[in-house]
Amino acid sequence: MVYKRFSVGISLRIALITTCLFLGIWLFYAQNLWLAPAILALIVIFLAGEMIYYVNSINHKLARFLDSIRFTDFSSSFTSDSKMGGSFREVNKAFNEVMEVFKQTRAEKEEQMLFLQIIIQHINTGIISFNSAGKIGVINNAAKHLLQIPQFRDITDLGKLSPKLLKEVTDMKPGQRISFRVNSNLHLIIQSASLKMGGQSWSLLSLQNINAELQSNELEAWQNLTKVLRHEIMNSITPISSLVESLRTILDEDSYVQQEGFLIKKDGFQDIQEGLDTIANRSKGLVSFVNAYRDYTNIPEPKKELIPVRVLFENVIGLMKEELKSKHIDIQTEIVPLELEVLCDPDQITMILINLVKNAAESVQNQADRTIFLRALGQGDLGTSIQVEDNGAGIIPEALERIFVPFYTTKKTGSGIGLAISRQIMNLHRGSLQVTSIPNERTVFSLNFR
Repeated sequence: MVYKRFSVGISLRIALITTCLFLGIWLFYAQNLWLAPAILALIVIFLAGEMIYYVNSINHKLARFLDSIRFTDFSSSFTSDSKMGGSFREVNKAFNEVMEVFKQTRAEKEEQMLFLQIIIQHINTGIISFNSAGKIGVINNAAKHLLQIPQFRDITDLGKLSPKLLKEVTDMKPGQRISFRVNSNLHLIIQSASLKMGGQSWSLLSLQNINAELQSNELEAWQNLTKVLRHEIMNSITPISSLVESLRTILDEDSYVQQEGFLIKKDGFQDIQEGLDTIANRSKGLVSFVNAYRDYTNIPEPKKELIPVRVLFENVIGLMKEELKSKHIDIQTEIVPLELEVLCDPDQITMILINLVKNAAESVQNQADRTIFLRALGQGDLGTSIQVEDNGAGIIPEALERIFVPFYTTKKTGSGIGLAISRQIMNLHRGSLQVTSIPNERTVFSLNFR
């Protein structure tokens, strides 16, 4: 309606100007009049100027309206010049309504932003954002409390706390999660995310201090380990102590003094021999247990190198070939993509894979189809997963949660240390070792590298 009235106003003004021009020309040439055409010429000039002003006024309004939007200035009002007519009053009304909508939208966004800022400042997780130049965008109170770095304005300031931590953070990929121990009171779990904002790339870090949880878990682990140690030592020491007392009794009852020295009865001598053999065997068992404990607690730091997964699989198959062949077990491999590489200590990872393949071989021993699958899958930013799968007896749900506990075993001849060491090696690689099992159907151990 506004545009229709504006067109009518322009059309009327053009019609008036045209009429005045023709009338002035007719009066001048046909009637030889001078004054009337001069007056009409002035009227035409006035009408042309008024029409230009009429047109420019709407352009100025549009320009002022667009400038208000561009500079987010929604305090402007378009009611003061409504004297120009009804059509402009409607334009002013429409502009004001649009400005009001923008104003409300901006107020809502500011409220949401303020709400988010309050939430960020009050959560217990530390939050830090920084751009590609390292400039800090957002840092909440929890992050300031955790890091205790004054004047934290650039991500490089993190080097004041720990240069190694700064390197770890700047090398993180989006979606990556790392664990870093800063000192005895600060052990951080850091997760990274990326986003684009204002035409810039930003990294977002979340930080949590898990020191209290680790201390609690460490205490629980030591309590469990103490129970295991006490159980194993008592199992060995109690029969040894009992046997020593029995041997003492045998010596007292079955030996007698002669001129040549002490003599002992044949039955007593045999009992002493058996008792000493038992003591020796139990002592060897206790020594083996202590050695297993030493192996678990003295795993060296991995010496990582980028190695093709294909080479890892070939090493494992080469070492296990004869043993698997003698048990009529087939091993198959699958690597996606074929040139997949993984950053690891090849010796330690080979040891894990050999241990898992041996366990799988024992599991499928009573199956008609004796096949073990070695698989590797590249998952981009999510890392690499290496799997050992078999279709053997599997692991019952009750044991599934405990098989990684040191010295826990479901085998009659197992030490219960292999899987515990394997998981600890993966932890040193900042990865994980996980298992899923459906008894008598499918068991999969997964080595996950990030």
